Parts: sequence; structure tokens; C-alpha cells
Amino acid sequence: MATSATPRKFTLASRSSQLAQIQTNIVRDALAALHPDVEFDTSFMTTGGDQNQSQALYLLGGKALWTKELEVAMLEGSVDMLVHSFKDVPTVLPEGCEIAGVLQREDPVDSLVVKKGAPWKSLEELPDGSVVGTSSVRRVAQLKRNFPKLVFKDVRGNLNTRMAKLDAPDGPYAAIILAKAGMVRLGWGDRVTADLGPPTLLHAVSQGALAIEIRSNDEEARALCRSITHWPTEWACRAERACLRVLEGGCSVPVGVHTDLVEEEGEPHKGRLHIVGSVTSLEGEKHVEHSIEAEVHTVEEAEAIGAKLAQVLIETGARAILDDINTDREKKIQQAKANNEKVDV
Repeated sequence: MATSATPRKFTLASRSSQLAQIQTNIVRDALAALHPDVEFDTSFMTTGGDQNQSQALYLLGGKALWTKELEVAMLEGSVDMLVHSFKDVPTVLPEGCEIAGVLQREDPVDSLVVKKGAPWKSLEELPDGSVVGTSSVRRVAQLKRNFPKLVFKDVRGNLNTRMAKLDAPDGPYAAIILAKAGMVRLGWGDRVTADLGPPTLLHAVSQGALAIEIRSNDEEARALCRSITHWPTEWACRAERACLRVLEGGCSVPVGVHTDLVEEEGEPHKGRLHIVGSVTSLEGEKHVEHSIEAEVHTVEEAEAIGAKLAQVLIETGARAILDDINTDREKKIQQAKANNEKVDV
């Protein structure tokens, strides 16, 4: 007598921080709601990016610092899906891996959060010399252009750690800048003092979106991920990632973007894409910014628009800025090595 095969259980994995666990549960719940007969489990692990919280991101390796250990576990078959903040995912994935699902994006804007009890309501209100914490050279580079009298200081750690550093009575920070999406998902939206959107600050590529990575040969996992994918978010993020891929930037390179994709009424999978991109020198003295608007009918067309924007940026000054940044980074790495400091590259 034939017996039916045991139903497959899918394990979703991510980093072990509180935010990563919340985000993984968001994806799990979305999958479970659409597929009540399928069993979904979760697993959490510490990555290299979590372990090294003392060095500036500028001196660390690329975005793979947050994804490599997870991808090894997935390729070995220990887990089936990886849940990422899409902005932390390298633009080129390891062989055998792919992004199969993208959930609807939270507001991708960066936000100002001031020390608890402080009276300031904006960057403009901060006294000259105030220390603003952020681990992003993109934010520092853009904000130095308009706020040269503020002091920007690196602040590492997960959101819980950074908020504790901000609110410490003897801490140096008057304020810190964070992605609003993470604050909202943690239930801390009430601590946001002000949003810093364009033209003040262009956000990171794919910021605010959650992505699901799978093994490229896992058809079952792909079908599940596609069922919860929000195509306008996916197209917008893939356009941004195509731009970044051509610019050869990573999470430590000051590339900013802002994208709108307006769906055409009565036209499934068709929209008007407007994407803005910028590259800024580390001290903010050089800034290149352009935008492109076009009708798109496929995700490949959206990616082509992003790549085209990158070429325009390169041709109008971005290449020289990025070359200078890479040279500066190599100098800092050599200095760190000479001082016997640990550098992951």
C-alpha cells in the first residue's frame, strides 16, 4: 500500500537581532496566511557583521559580511529561505542563490532621532558642534554639504544598541540617523523626530524592503516567495540595485537613490518609473545627481533604467568620486594594518 510523502517543512533564517527576527516573522506570517497547509519554521544566527561592531563600516568588507554565513547554511540545506533587509544584500549573489521574493516596502526614508528629553526638532535646530551618530558614509557625505557645522561620528550596533548609546546621559550623541523602516517595525516610530527625505537626503538602495533569498534550484520555495511578492516594490528595488551594481558601490559607498513607481490603472504589471540617483564625495564637496523617468512593462526594463542612470552618473563625474573614495579606503586599510588593527576585507 502506497503512503503519501511527508509534507515538506520550510525553514526561514536570518540574523539574530531583534529587528531581524521581527522581519523574519513578518515573512513567515505572510507565507502562512496564504499557505495554511504548509509548515514554516524559523532559525536565527550571528553573522560576521554582528560580531564586529567596533570598526567603521568603511573599513569592513562588503555587504556579504551580513549574509555569507546564512548563505552557507542555506546552500548546505540546513535552511530553505533567508530573510534580509534588502539594502544589506550584495548586488551580485553567490552561485546557486537568488532573490525570489520581495515584500511591500515600508517608507524607505532616513529619520533623525534626538536624545531622549532633548528639545531639538530638526537638524537645523542642533547647536553648532553637535555630534550626530551614523554608520553610513552615504548619510555623512550628503549631510556635510548642508550641515558643515555638525560633527558626524560613527555609531555601530543593532538598533537597540544604537538607541542605548544615543540616550546614555554621558554619551556624546545629540542625535542619530536611522532608517525609519526599522524603527517602525520595532514599534519605536514615536521616537522619530523628523524624516530626512529628498532633497536633504537620498536613501540607500533597496532601503525599507524585505527580500527572500533561496537556492536557485528550489522551485517549491520560489513559488511560495512569488506568491507574496509586491511587484512594484520589486521593480523599484531592482532598478536601484542595477544602478548600484554598475557603480560598483557597496554599503560603505555614498550612493543615494529615491524611486517612485506609479502603477498604470487597468494595466497589470505596467507602471511609470521615476528614479533619482546620486554619488557624493566623502566630505560632501562633490555631488553628482541625476534622474530618469520612463514607462516600464517588465522587471528587466526597470533594471535597464537603473543601469542607464548609473552610466549617466559615471559620465558626469561619479567615476572620479568613486575612484577617490576607493583610494582613501585603501589608505585607511593600510594604516589600520600598520597599527595591527583587525581589518576584514
